[in-house]
Amino acid sequence: MKNNRRDFLKWTGLAGIGLAGSSLLSGFTSAKEAQKNHRQRFNMSGYVAPKLDKVRIGIIGLGNRGPSHLETMRMIDGVEIRALCDVLPERTAAAKKRLDGSIHNPTLYSGDQDAWMKLCEQEDIDLVMITTPYYMHAGMAVYAMEHGKHVASEVPAAATLEECWNLVETAERTRKHCMMLENYAYGFFQLLTLNMARKGFFGEIVHGECAYNTSKMGNNFSKKMYWDMWWLRMYGSKKGNIYPTHGLGSIAQIMNINRGDRFDYLVSMESNDFMMQAKARELAEKDEFFKEFADKNYRGNINTSIIRTIKGRTIMVQHDATSPRGPHTTIHHITGTKGMAQEYPLPARISKDLSGWVPQTEFDALAAEYTPTIITRIGELTKQVGGHGGGDLLEDWRIVDCLRNGLPLDQDVYDAAAWSSIGPLSQWSVLNRSDSIDIPDFTGGSWEKNLPNMDINLNRGGFTKILV
Repeated sequence: MKNNRRDFLKWTGLAGIGLAGSSLLSGFTSAKEAQKNHRQRFNMSGYVAPKLDKVRIGIIGLGNRGPSHLETMRMIDGVEIRALCDVLPERTAAAKKRLDGSIHNPTLYSGDQDAWMKLCEQEDIDLVMITTPYYMHAGMAVYAMEHGKHVASEVPAAATLEECWNLVETAERTRKHCMMLENYAYGFFQLLTLNMARKGFFGEIVHGECAYNTSKMGNNFSKKMYWDMWWLRMYGSKKGNIYPTHGLGSIAQIMNINRGDRFDYLVSMESNDFMMQAKARELAEKDEFFKEFADKNYRGNINTSIIRTIKGRTIMVQHDATSPRGPHTTIHHITGTKGMAQEYPLPARISKDLSGWVPQTEFDALAAEYTPTIITRIGELTKQVGGHGGGDLLEDWRIVDCLRNGLPLDQDVYDAAAWSSIGPLSQWSVLNRSDSIDIPDFTGGSWEKNLPNMDINLNRGGFTKILV
């Protein structure tokens, strides 16, 4: 694989621009075999890689998320941005220009479909950040790990079950981190409720609700927003919840998924598409460009999936990116035996002893008592910088701080695989009349003894400076 780029591209489905996993039901037989045959060769949960004095970074993809990570990473002490890659040369040039006058002087890769492979092969890189269309994520991550790099991948980390297993097996074999960049897990209310759950405020966690519900019709039909209209193509080629992790990640951490509990099975149901094909046809009448999108079989407007865990907890995870709904919502609802919390609809609320939402003064007192150290120490600074309310900088800072101080990353490859697997599994359920389907145990059984490792109170290691 290392010596033959073309074979690798063919193996991963990354040759050309086609979507990975073109068949809606592809891969489930081989994925079941993968679980049956998988034997964990090394437990990546809690894994500590050798400390890095400096974290030398390469970024693949400079359309939307890449420039955001470029800006946050340049603010963190001990970071050197060594390489930038995008298929469009003008993007790499613009990104490098943003670094003028800084310590960073990255090598640029662009023009070819496989230019990213050269970045992964560059020797003086420790961490590859992948911010391309998500059907490319897993193949790029595998190649980067094969070439001795840690990986931080945008969401979801994989588009198929085979890709989920490829990530797990490659990370275990190479002992390289593969963390999914789930920035919503670094929201301030998400971190507050995680700390409250760990300290027993909610009692035994029973149920969670989460979502990524927001109107993206304008973005998806924009000619300028996404390279090669890739998001619209995804909506026209897949079913199920194709974007589950923003809401699910923080709920999974609160429930200690892969660390004392794990996903067991799911069922998924979705509406018909009442909007996307109609929009495509409307646009096609006025603009020849949209004719190829006019007759696609778009996913339903609203998908609702329900996950049951091994310990009997339930999680509702929803996706709606088309309806003319109001404010963006991830719901973030937690039900426990002693209390509840919910962020949307705003404002965020907390109850205790099942007596209803506490008044604002008591909410403020609880927030002051339970807000974790990561927020009290640098939260205000990260909010000033922006990016998902400060979550972008918090997330990138944690990756660098952990790598420099020899700490486990907040999310590991098993999280990346389990959270991402909800996409293809929900698709299978939708296409099989909402039958239930088992969710693989990507940990190889180690979930029973793995310990939580998202150190939100900064109990270990040093403290990397933020340079603003």
